[in-house]
Amino acid sequence: MTVWNPWHGCHKISPGCQNCYMYRRDAEFGRNSSIVTKTSQFKLPVQKKRDGTYKLYEDDYVYTCMTSDFFVEEADEWRKDAWEFIHFRSSVKFYIITKRIERFYVSLPADWKDGYENVTICSTCENQATADKRIPFMLNLPLKHMEIIHEPMLEKINIEKYLATGKIEKVICSGESGDNARLCDYEWILNTRQQCIEHNVPFYFKQTGALFKKDNKIYRIPREIQMSQAEKSGISTAD
Repeated sequence: MTVWNPWHGCHKISPGCQNCYMYRRDAEFGRNSSIVTKTSQFKLPVQKKRDGTYKLYEDDYVYTCMTSDFFVEEADEWRKDAWEFIHFRSSVKFYIITKRIERFYVSLPADWKDGYENVTICSTCENQATADKRIPFMLNLPLKHMEIIHEPMLEKINIEKYLATGKIEKVICSGESGDNARLCDYEWILNTRQQCIEHNVPFYFKQTGALFKKDNKIYRIPREIQMSQAEKSGISTAD
């Protein structure tokens, strides 16, 4: 897995954003995450090493904009070139997680048509309201591959009618990390898992988060074991 951060920073800070990984990491290095800037990695997909081979290998799996959002407003002009890189490297798979799914069409390339085969779009949906707003929009987009991620998962969420379309390829659940993390209840995770099983959709429990409720007990879980604890649950049906 490779991370490609063509731009850095985020905009329109939502409640709890300062608690997210991006803000915590930036604070460590004295950076301001509210300022969106193009990074030195911008041309990574088309950059080559001294031996003439690409820095991103054939069939590599690339997570895009993990310290920002691919559809952030300030990157509208830069996104045009980013799409060109993605299209040119068609043998490399790009995974894009966004909370701005409604901005999908902004700066979309003319040759997109019904989507690029090497692009998966994953919309974040932390509660029922955002799920009911973002998922219907995503389902009507020209996409080859689409997923849902409940991160941070803040309540029980019903997505059965969306899974029933057969368009969602995977659902991911994750708690919130950080000192001010909001509660994630294991029962919400299990409920989503059951919905996925009923509709034959792969499910992945990514991490517990820092404040985790299970069997009516609330646990504070150190960040370094949040992913391993989720893995130990054995409830994921997908990698």
